[in-house]
Amino acid sequence: MLNALSLNWSWSLDAGRWGFSPPVIMWSFRRAALPLKLHGHSWFGLTRVISAKSDLMSFSVGDITGKRYFLGSCGYCSQAVASSENDKIKDGFLELGTTAMPDIIEVSNAEEVDEEELLPELEFVDDAEKGASSEKKSTGLELLNSIMGVPSVAISDILKKWAEEGNKLSQNGISMIIVSLKKRRMYWKALQFSEWLEKTKQTDLTERDYACRIDLIYRAQNLGKAEKFVDKIPESFKGELSYRTLLGCCVHAQNMRKAKAVFKKMGELKLPMNVDACNQMIILYKRLEKKKIADILLMMEQQDIKPSLLTYKLLIDTKGEFNDIMAMEQLVEDMKADGFEPDIDALTVMAKHYIKGGFKHKAETVLKEIEERKLKGIIGARRSLLLLYASLGRADKVGKFWKDCEADPKMQECVAAIEAWGKLGKVGEAEAVFDMMLQKWERISSRHYSSLLKVYIDNKQLTKGKDLVKRLVDAGCWIGPLTCDALVKFYIEAGDVDRASSILQKTAHREKMRPLFTSFIAIMEQYAKRGDVHNTEMLFQRMKEFGYIGRLKTFEVLIQAYINAKAPAYGFRERMKADKVLPNATFGKVLALADAFRKTAVSDIV
Repeated sequence: MLNALSLNWSWSLDAGRWGFSPPVIMWSFRRAALPLKLHGHSWFGLTRVISAKSDLMSFSVGDITGKRYFLGSCGYCSQAVASSENDKIKDGFLELGTTAMPDIIEVSNAEEVDEEELLPELEFVDDAEKGASSEKKSTGLELLNSIMGVPSVAISDILKKWAEEGNKLSQNGISMIIVSLKKRRMYWKALQFSEWLEKTKQTDLTERDYACRIDLIYRAQNLGKAEKFVDKIPESFKGELSYRTLLGCCVHAQNMRKAKAVFKKMGELKLPMNVDACNQMIILYKRLEKKKIADILLMMEQQDIKPSLLTYKLLIDTKGEFNDIMAMEQLVEDMKADGFEPDIDALTVMAKHYIKGGFKHKAETVLKEIEERKLKGIIGARRSLLLLYASLGRADKVGKFWKDCEADPKMQECVAAIEAWGKLGKVGEAEAVFDMMLQKWERISSRHYSSLLKVYIDNKQLTKGKDLVKRLVDAGCWIGPLTCDALVKFYIEAGDVDRASSILQKTAHREKMRPLFTSFIAIMEQYAKRGDVHNTEMLFQRMKEFGYIGRLKTFEVLIQAYINAKAPAYGFRERMKADKVLPNATFGKVLALADAFRKTAVSDIV
């Protein structure tokens, strides 16, 4: 849909200019008039003929219904490790054993929600199977329980015995088993099940089945093996869905080089380009090279790819995060004109930015709309209200909506309540919610422990934090990226950066565990403050091994280690150039302080 306000605009980019008449989404995205430079990046401008500039800002979108996107920092979807006999508590701190376990049996209905998820769940349900009988569903459920209840090494025996008994699976049953295993992060088991289906010819494979395999290989093993599997897919099944799934894996791994190569190949193969693939590239460029988002928006306009609700939400959050409230509001109007009604997530993003920008009245208006959605039973409304009212400092409202949840709380609402009470400094109330969770569910995940641990960290209650860590170990919970991040920050707050580093490295030791970017940076900053070049460099290299490359932030922390150590940083500019990182003016001045060959008054005398 074109907006009546759409005129002839041109993109002003580092690489040149293109003129075109953009659709409504393009106009909305360019309407602000003041140029900005943030975090040292040269932002591309979106200009009128008179050269009034607008800038693309960064964004982060939380839980988006149907797809989970979290753009603050992307973690590797991995198996988590349970405590073993090698796990120890030393001086109140967790010591993880280095022995990797291929799978952890999770038999409760507790789910560890992955808020960093970038890959949408692939649907493998055939419409013809939706009316599957209860008997077929029961058969699939029995097999799922059997798979979940044994170690990975025993799965082949379980599946073989199950087939010998003459059992058959419907496509709906297959989908249910794979999705259920993925929700519990049992990626190895899901992959083994998928391979068994092909080997035993339990079903006729489709491109969706192959796409599912790509996703599972990436999650259970690594991106390289997922790439190699794509090469083995029969040509008749190697289509847009397969390559789009691989693209999502590359984006999730934040591997720009491979993502760009896959995206380019999709074009070379003349595969149909859709908005989902474009959204993935927008997410990637937001994290690693923001000015390139203009290229994707331009391509969408040229190929008449209509923006989706997700596209609008990303752009709305873009403007809101940098307090461009007018542009954010215009995008909301344009989204409505394009036929999209703001959902809970869009409303939550808007309210968040109103609160951040000090627009309390506007925030309360949006919150009333969310409350209306709550009355209609819209999922996620209560969770949003808990967190948003906590941001406004409204303990009365948080108490009201938590009371509303208590009769039949969902796990995500419990986590939100813990976070909300913690933000308000009411530790006792947060503990009460956690205790209620322990009573309601037979077993909860490390994610829920980490939510309370963060409350203790924020409220400087480290003794309670130590006790909670012991309970986490005793419960045999998984230690995933989010929990690892909480533990790292807890140990740093406790003044034990070496223990924090030990936890990080032991979890990172496992191939299927990728710590968060923030975990690495938190420890690096502590070593840099000490002037500990060796350990800072070690973490810098580990980050590169896990794909965290091309970021100015890592070099900013690293150079501080050299400056604080009063050590020359030889070849630093060349290292940045090799990683395709350009220093901004501010960083250039910092870099000069560590210049091994700079002259000073003292050096001239000596």
